[in-house]
Amino acid sequence: MNHQIEQNEQDSPRNDEKNRAEETQAMDRVVSATRQVQVAFTALQGQFAPQGSGKPSKMALQTFDAALQALEDAQSAFDDILNDLLDGKR
Repeated sequence: MNHQIEQNEQDSPRNDEKNRAEETQAMDRVVSATRQVQVAFTALQGQFAPQGSGKPSKMALQTFDAALQALEDAQSAFDDILNDLLDGKR
């Protein structure tokens, strides 16, 4: 029993480091995905009047849709981590 407690105490710093790395990665992913949405939105917006024809290209629409999906995925992963933090599991 004492060996298990000692092992848990030794693993704790490693788990903390791993958790912090996962949290940082999840936040970075949200930031990156948000920037991708901004870039795709700006490109799409430029295809509407007054700058563009008002008929966005299929590629611009697909790029924007993919960027939105990537952001939703990143937010979902971050939400899982946030919920674990709020529940005291991290």
